[in-house]
This record gives sequence, structure tokens and C-alpha cells, in this order.
Amino acid sequence: MSSLHLDARQRAMLQEMGVTVWGPPDAARPAPTVLAPMQVPPVPRVALPVSAPPPVAMAPAAVRADPAPAPPAPVASPAAAGAGAPALRLHAAQALYPQADPAQAPAELGAGWLVVAESTTPTDPLAGDAGKLMDNMLRAMQLHRHPRVYIAALERSAPGTPGTDAIPESLAETVARLQPAMVLVLGHIAARAALGRTEPLGRLRAELHQLAGCPAVVTYDPAFLLRSQDIKAAAWADLCRALATVRTRRAA
Repeated sequence: MSSLHLDARQRAMLQEMGVTVWGPPDAARPAPTVLAPMQVPPVPRVALPVSAPPPVAMAPAAVRADPAPAPPAPVASPAAAGAGAPALRLHAAQALYPQADPAQAPAELGAGWLVVAESTTPTDPLAGDAGKLMDNMLRAMQLHRHPRVYIAALERSAPGTPGTDAIPESLAETVARLQPAMVLVLGHIAARAALGRTEPLGRLRAELHQLAGCPAVVTYDPAFLLRSQDIKAAAWADLCRALATVRTRRAA
């Protein structure tokens, strides 16, 4: 059988198809350089992405880069909470119903009452809508019939103006001088100023306090009651508790 005379291109095609060509080497066949590009496996091209860092290798670095957990925020102390209260001025106590006849004052109201409340019109504390509501509250308790019902009005200081120092001490001196049967504290701002306490108003309402040996009851501020009509019943319950406390102390 005569041997096939194949050129380099034909041999390359047969080898790509898997056909083995037997025969003497062809002197005219070019060097295997023609086949070399076809025999180079594609592995280097596939392996190129390996040069990029694998995702797993990045995990430790990401963990190390995370910031340490922040420590819990410190809880404000009562003193710090009190420092955020508005600066207040304490006005001298003044009688609310000085024209009341002492002979007609109900005995169950005791020797007198002291009201502590924030007011935007401290020289006329019964003025304005809030003042009128406070007047109605006191009249419902028959306090308008007692000449010794006083108010110690608290007024917010103008910006940059310091308030009155030692308000609890000043109120204690007022209580010692007037000797009221009850101190009625209206509102959270007044409660913090009068009692030096920073708890929520709901907790302060639930307690019977003492101010210079006199019982004190905390309830809502009239200005707040104007904005929240649904809690007027709770405020009236506080006023009734104050009246009952005075009656009980008189009967003891």
C-alpha cells in the first residue's frame, strides 16, 4: 500500500479528529510548531481567576475589621436628670381668695392650703385658660371659701437668666410659716421643683409626700388638663384624695 502524502494542514486536521496517521515521517512536514498551538491545553486561561483572593480568605479580615460592640449608654442619675429641668423662679406665696369669710370656711378643709404650680402670669395666677381651670378645680373642692388658700407660683426664667436656687428649701420655709393642712402640687415641673424628685408624674401621683412635715399630693397641671380632657377624672381623684387626707388627719 502506498503511503498517504499529506501536507501539514491535513495531518493537523486528522489529529484533531483523533485519527492516527501511520507512515514514514514526511521530510517536507514543517516542525511541530504548527501543532503546538493546538496542543496547548486551555488550563492556564481557566486558572487565571484563581489569582483573585477567594471569598473564604476575606472572612477573617472582615471579622477583624468589625468595630468592637459599643458599651451600654450610662443611665442618667437623678441629679443629671434634674439638671435638664427648666430654670424656674419662685414667687412669694399669695392668697387666692383673701375676701373669703373665715367664719364660713368649711372646718374639714383644715387650717389652710398651699398650691404650688407653674404659671405664665405669676402676679395673677388665676388669669388665662389654665388659671380659670385651676380656679374651677379649687372651687369644686370648696377652697374658694377659705381665706388661707395660698399659691406659690413658679415662673420659667428668661433664656440666659438663672432661676431660683434651693426651691425645695424655700418652699419648706413657706410651709413652716403658713402651716397649711395640705400642699397641692400641680404638674411635673412643679413636683420636680418642690420635692426635688425626678420620677415620672404617674409615680409621684401615687405617693403621699411630705414637705416640711406637711402632707403633699401631686396631680396634673391645669395647662396639661386643657390639652388632655380624658384625664380630668384622674386629676379629680387626686384632689379627692387630698381632701380625704386632710379630713383623716383632723379626725385623728
